[in-house]
Amino acid sequence: MSEPSSSCRYVLDSLSEYLDGTLQDALCEEIERHLAECENCRVVVDTLKKTVYLVHFLDVDTSGLPDDVRARLFRKLNLDAYLKNEQNALP
Repeated sequence: MSEPSSSCRYVLDSLSEYLDGTLQDALCEEIERHLAECENCRVVVDTLKKTVYLVHFLDVDTSGLPDDVRARLFRKLNLDAYLKNEQNALP
């Protein structure tokens, strides 16, 4: 997976609010235009939607998920770049 562009980073930074429906309409439209052109971000959004569904609606208990399992999940979902960024941000 290539490094995310600044547009991709904006989508990823706003993703929670976008999916929760709390983002301003103009910003939602901007994200939707980006998603129409960016397959990588569409995959991330789709994957997150499915994950949220599984956790909330199927009552999957994710508490105590070991770090190695979490890392394997991110790799399986092709989110290695985001996992690396997250690890680099740790103190």
